[in-house]
Amino acid sequence: MSVAPILVTGATGNVGAHLLEALVAAGVPVRASAGSDAGLAQLRGKATGPGLPIDPVLLDFTDPATWSAAYEGVERMFLLRPPHLGKPKTQMLPSLEAAKAAGVRHVVLLSLQGAEHNTLFPHAALETWLRASGLTWTFVRASFFMQNLTGTHLSDIRDRDEIVVPAGHGATSFVDAADVAAVAAAALLDPDQHRNRAWTPTGPEALTYTEVARTLSTTLGRPIHYTNPGILRYARHARHTLGMPWGMVAVTTAIYTIARLGRADGLTDDVALVTSRLPVSFETFAAAHAHDWLRPSCR
Repeated sequence: MSVAPILVTGATGNVGAHLLEALVAAGVPVRASAGSDAGLAQLRGKATGPGLPIDPVLLDFTDPATWSAAYEGVERMFLLRPPHLGKPKTQMLPSLEAAKAAGVRHVVLLSLQGAEHNTLFPHAALETWLRASGLTWTFVRASFFMQNLTGTHLSDIRDRDEIVVPAGHGATSFVDAADVAAVAAAALLDPDQHRNRAWTPTGPEALTYTEVARTLSTTLGRPIHYTNPGILRYARHARHTLGMPWGMVAVTTAIYTIARLGRADGLTDDVALVTSRLPVSFETFAAAHAHDWLRPSCR
């Protein structure tokens, strides 16, 4: 008897890539989706041999032509909101209705810490829909990813020795995306145990960006400065220097403003409760990823 594949959306991302590894290691078939041809090619590179449990597929939440192949035969799925889709009610919910009609029964949503209290976050609309959908769900309300410092803010740290975010002096409970993926994997592999529950995976400590800069300075052996910009300066920097679309600028500004107001420092034991291991600390993460922040001439 064949086992229904688990659909992983955003499978090329920070959480998705770790989640694929965890599910493959568990021996379950996985349908891994990407939202672009380039992402699909990347996934196909991971599924080069016969009998491998990864089935790459294109899934564009705004293109109904891609929905059937992605959702057919799926009962459990990991749902990640693509950053450029800032209007989930019109850009994602029709596709999720199609997923439900196709037989999806349990959805593990990658949400955001505090989404239940802030309707400005697109994740809140997805949580609201899932609660009323008749499906079972698990919300994984991740705190701020450590990987954002090796991704979105990589060039600032590597090339300009600075962290440019409007978080003021507020602390943030950073988390490693691998720990978030481990919580999501547990919810997908045993949905009954995690039915209609919300987890908030965080790291073991909340840090200000001044403290983050200090750790990076020690790890990299050169001074990294936290510039603590205002919101307008950050928005201009994010748009014109980092190349963020305006929708992403707005979402990240809201996230950093929450930190600035002292509301992003909440810590939980959820990683340990779900995975039976302690979450990764920022110091450990920085040491493991120091090469990402080295300038090309120093490699």
